[in-house]
Order: sequence, then structure tokens, then C-alpha cells
Amino acid sequence: VHFIQHPDFFPEIDKNNIVIDALFGSGLNRPLLGLAASMIQHINAAGATVIAIDLPSGMFSDKPTYPEALIKAEHTLTFQTLKLCFLFPENEPFFGDVHVLDIGLHPGYLSTVNSVYTLANVQLIKKIYKPRKRFSHKGTYGHALIIAGEKGKMGAAVMCAKACLRAGAGLVSAMIPEDQFNIIQTALPEAMAMTHNDIETVEWTKYTTIGIGPGIGTEKEGATLLQNVLSHFNNAIVIDADALNILSANQALLAELPPGSILSPHPKEFERLFGKTANHLEKIQVARSNAQKFFVYIILKGYNSVLACPDGEIYFNSTGNPGMATGGSGDVLTGILTGLLAQGYSSKETCLMGMFLHGLAADIGVQTVSQEALLAGDITENLGKAFLSVSSSV
Repeated sequence: VHFIQHPDFFPEIDKNNIVIDALFGSGLNRPLLGLAASMIQHINAAGATVIAIDLPSGMFSDKPTYPEALIKAEHTLTFQTLKLCFLFPENEPFFGDVHVLDIGLHPGYLSTVNSVYTLANVQLIKKIYKPRKRFSHKGTYGHALIIAGEKGKMGAAVMCAKACLRAGAGLVSAMIPEDQFNIIQTALPEAMAMTHNDIETVEWTKYTTIGIGPGIGTEKEGATLLQNVLSHFNNAIVIDADALNILSANQALLAELPPGSILSPHPKEFERLFGKTANHLEKIQVARSNAQKFFVYIILKGYNSVLACPDGEIYFNSTGNPGMATGGSGDVLTGILTGLLAQGYSSKETCLMGMFLHGLAADIGVQTVSQEALLAGDITENLGKAFLSVSSSV
């Protein structure tokens, strides 16, 4: 054992060495300074393989961390449960591959811990999943209306409507530009079609829920579509893409959202809606505040997508991969969410189940096509396998 009291006594570290980092643990509450910071910089500069115990020294367990004095590990062996710090993108360069080690804590212990944060794992999703009843029909599983698409963006409408059907909606109608009818009815004969011009005469009571936004544009026609939905439809709806950008430009409409509605912004859409944030934790806090304020569910799309609920709870999704960073994957999620909501899942159940299935289908897809080659359509095509995985042993 060597006691180090000055940087002059730091040991030489060869790049072929393996360094076990156990300097500091999860109780750290301030940035490292002085000798400790110098030691960490010395270890990082060596270029050796570093294995961190519980979490890399210098990392806070519950918030993004200052990178100046922070161990950069290739592997982190963390104890019993995943720590919040491993869910922040700012920390990703420092923890490497995370391995959760069971250290024998009593199974009932976690149920005694109060936290607003929950990791949505397969056990939780299996509790939500509702098997189909034998004596059911298409009306049992709802009628979803997808309002999407414009010239040049009909792919968004097709992907969204197809995912809605694959998610299990009994009936799906797609409201699209009249001159684009051939596209939707050729690509997706299972869906019914109506025109954007029909928005003024819609029989709203026919529909269980509505998904609006993918590809509708942000000009006057798109804004008119959204305003009509908010003026006439009282059930929870799914809002994404251009509909979110219309909300950003017309902030007063946020107060008109039906209770329990679902917003699924990507980072830039969220920024336009609610402003810039300094880091991921602040973004989560802003999402939580607005979910409570407007009684809506906000999904922050990304790796370990985050769900902010109006009851103040925060959920992190546990499926998905970087292959999903491809055009159209958000349109697919909107369709999945709309399809689940149409079937009678609650808004919270819809978000949790939708995020999980979306990510799981992508995880199944990359096993054969790779992360680089994954297309949004591959997520939809593997949705059935994702359902089979969730429904097994229910």
C-alpha cells in the first residue's frame, strides 16, 4: 500500500496496465480539486484501460458532472441498480460499458426508497400489456385518425399510419392532401383515407384518438388542422413533428391541449417549445414542470428516452440503440403511440409501452441489419416480434 501525498509520488502507469478506479464513490457532492484531481488527470493521461468501481471517480451519482477531474473508464462495475448518472448523455464519454452487479441487497429494499425516477424495464411493461380477448372485433381496439403528410412528405404519413396499424389499432384513417391519395392507398391498403379539406366536416365522435403532426408542414394549412383538432376533440391525442412546431409558434394553444395528451419532441422541437436548457437534467426538470402545468405527457426522444408525467414521475426507457437516429423513426413512434392509445391503454401506459416496443423493435432489427443500416421501416417490421417478446410468459 502506497500513501500518496504529492504528485511527485504518483506511480508510473503503462498503457498496457489495467487500472482499478475505486478512489471515490456515489457519495461525492462537489468537484474534485487538488491532489485527487491531479491523480485523476494522471490516470487519464496514461491511456491505460480503466475499470471503475460503482461509478468513475469524480462523477456525481445524480446529475451531470464537470469533466475537468473525472476518470474516463472503459468499464464501470456498478452495484445493484443503474445509477441516474449513467442516463445523462453528458456523462457518456466517462463511464464506458456499464455492468450492474448484484451485491445481495434485500429484494424488498428498493420498494422502500422514494424516488420520482423509474427505469421502465420488461417486468414493468409485462404488467401493462393487455392480451387480446377471444370475443373481440375491430371496434374493440379503437379507431385512430392520423393527420399527416403534405407533398414531398408523404413518407411520414405512410410510416405513421402503418406503425399505428402494427401497434394494434382496430381501424386507422389517414387524413392527407387530396392529391396524395394514390400514395397512401397504394402503400397501405389497410388504412382508410380522407382529405385535409375534410377537417371542417369531421365526425369527431367516430375516433378514439388522433395522432397529428408528421409531415403536415407549419404553414397555414397545418395550423388550421391542429386548431380544428384542439377545438373539437376532447380525448387525449398524440402530437409530434410539425404540430409541435406549430405549438411553439402559438404558445397559447398549449393550454388547449386535451388532458392526458402526449407530446414527443426531439431535442430541437423541445427547445423551440420550452426554451434552451444547460444540460439533460435541467431539460428533464423543465419537461416535468410543463407536464404538470399542462397535464400532458412529454416524451424526450433519445437514447434512454425520458417520460415526464403530470403526476411528477419520471421514467427512463430501457430499450433502443443509436441505429434509431434515422429519419422517420419519430413518425413510427407517433403511430405506435396513437395505436396503443386507441386500444384503451391509459396515456401513461401508452407512453411506457410505446417507448419500450419502439426501442425493442429496433434492438431486434439491428441484429440482422446493423445499427448503421437500420431504417425507420425496419422498426415497424419488427414490431410484431417485439410484441411477442413482451407477451411471452404474461
